[in-house]
Amino acid sequence: MRKNYERSLKALQDEVLVMGSMVEKAILRSMEALKNRDLELARQIIAEDNAINQKRFDIEEQCVELIATQQPMAGDLRIIIAILNMVVDLERIGDHAEGVAKIAIMIGDEPPIKPLIDLPRMAERASQMLREALDAFIRRDVPLAKKICDDDEEVDNLYNQVFRELLLIMAENPRTIGRATRLIWVAHNLERSADRITNICERVVFIATGHMEDIGASKY
Repeated sequence: MRKNYERSLKALQDEVLVMGSMVEKAILRSMEALKNRDLELARQIIAEDNAINQKRFDIEEQCVELIATQQPMAGDLRIIIAILNMVVDLERIGDHAEGVAKIAIMIGDEPPIKPLIDLPRMAERASQMLREALDAFIRRDVPLAKKICDDDEEVDNLYNQVFRELLLIMAENPRTIGRATRLIWVAHNLERSADRITNICERVVFIATGHMEDIGASKY
């Protein structure tokens, strides 16, 4: 009986990794769609967000079933409670990627107002943070989790840089306001994705130590 429970708990954690991989893919592909003006790819990302949502619901159901049937205690209960919170953040990151894809469709074939340099850097950094956060989750690596939260400052700095540049462009040429605003929305989606990843890292610390710590920057 105990072995079956342990297998179920491991399977649950494996499903979190699967969901994390789906979300990371969505982040990178949404930026690819934006950079390449690939509207078909953007539509695929929007459609595939339903699979991310469903994965969240499936994991939540597994968590509830484990709690109801196994009545886990101490460390195991922390894992399940943390996963219930983590999948919410993963689902929201998927929503942010979907948001970028929708903006790519809105932009369509509009002429670019600036080269896309910092936005792809934000997407790449966020995807790297997510990979590392999932690694910290599996290894129960508190130092790595805290390091990732520190790394969020890099994404924040890139966001502020993009925001300032786009404000300057709008001030110099009011006709660019619509296009610049859409890029600001993209930057905001990426910045919020990184914030959500720091939430996941806080749950890793909770699993490992039993204590909740506000180790990320202000998220709201």
